[in-house]
Amino acid sequence: MDLKDRVRKNEAVICIVGVGFVGLPLSLEFAKAGFKVIGFDVDEEKIKNLKSGTDPTKEIGTEELRRILNKHDLDFTDSPDVIKESDFVIISVPTPIDESRRPVLKYIEKASQTVGKFLKKGSVVVLESSVYPGVTEEIVKPIIEKESGLKCGVDFQIGYSPERINTGDKEHDLVSVVKVISGGSDETKELLAELYKKIIKAGVYKAKDIKTAEAAKIIENIQRDLNIALVNELAIIFEKMNIDVNEVLKAAETKWNFHSYRPGLVGGHCIPVDPYYLVYKAKSLGYNPKIILSGREINEFMPVHVANLVVENLKKKNKVPEKSTVLLLGLTFKKNVGDIRNCPSKTIINELKKHKIKIMGYEPLMPSSVLSKEFGIEIIKNLEGLEDRKIDCIVLVTEHNIFKNIDTDKLRNIANYKPILIDVKGFFDRSSVKKAGFEYVRL
Repeated sequence: MDLKDRVRKNEAVICIVGVGFVGLPLSLEFAKAGFKVIGFDVDEEKIKNLKSGTDPTKEIGTEELRRILNKHDLDFTDSPDVIKESDFVIISVPTPIDESRRPVLKYIEKASQTVGKFLKKGSVVVLESSVYPGVTEEIVKPIIEKESGLKCGVDFQIGYSPERINTGDKEHDLVSVVKVISGGSDETKELLAELYKKIIKAGVYKAKDIKTAEAAKIIENIQRDLNIALVNELAIIFEKMNIDVNEVLKAAETKWNFHSYRPGLVGGHCIPVDPYYLVYKAKSLGYNPKIILSGREINEFMPVHVANLVVENLKKKNKVPEKSTVLLLGLTFKKNVGDIRNCPSKTIINELKKHKIKIMGYEPLMPSSVLSKEFGIEIIKNLEGLEDRKIDCIVLVTEHNIFKNIDTDKLRNIANYKPILIDVKGFFDRSSVKKAGFEYVRL
């Protein structure tokens, strides 16, 4: 029986290398579809938690994870031996950038080495990590060939299928977003289409080749980054003109072909990172991108702008910054998500520390111990008992739904005289906040 028939009969064995925010949902969906699935990760603590039914990403939930573990052929391990028995090996490891904003490919390189050492003849290796065009064929393939002694296209096949998971978004989850796939050959592409169609309800899109699929992923996030950068720059300009940018956007939205975005902070593991991957590749080819880097510059400035708003408004109220206390509501990079990777709140904190401002943080979606260590500020567990702290400025950084339950009068009770509320996302009702006695500022 060939591999395509085994896929059609759900008899293929799938190994997911890296079971984090991308690899874990993949593992669960393939297991639910009836495949034997093994999640491999070098993080022993993560594997221990997963085997016990605890979801370290908090995206799946303990109850659902345990249900799938009990009902389907799914296991997790930190032993790479499982690669030997796998027909498909899907690599989903992190692709961050370093302090110089250069791609960090060591996780992909290490994963490729491990896969190569244990790869069996006839297998298909698929990369799902976000990379610049060329990584799959120019980096992953040669490493696997070297470590395995096998020839790609003859002894094993290679493909690429970019992840499109939107963390914290239950509507646009793994199965409800079209999956882009491609392979080193047309035959491999068709095989991967058969495989992914087993779990993706929205269907698959077969890109022309691997580099096209890699490029498609990278520009998705670049486009979003640039759109947000545009409205952020507009927000800064209109603020100086005493014009509410949100009201401007509402008016502009009445035209049918106007694409609406809102100003805000950009963080996380994709949008602030992916543009630099394409920039790196472009520069290696002798071209220096301008628009992409300009967008990044604006969005990276926005947390600094928020910190500047804090200082400016404290001074307007005749408050001395170094004697003032600021409370940040929400520290994660995205609403309703307990994830602090590349979070803009860290930049805000670092900027405020330059002015010797006392900073407090409230983040209900993550453990206080983790946050204290990461940010180096006082983390409060709730808003109770803060009346004697006399907070001069409150900054809504991340608009978690749980904050909708916060009463503005309650906020006023913990605030000092002439209090300021800086609302990064336009989350609070302006009239209610002003009625409670706050100076209200928003992007």
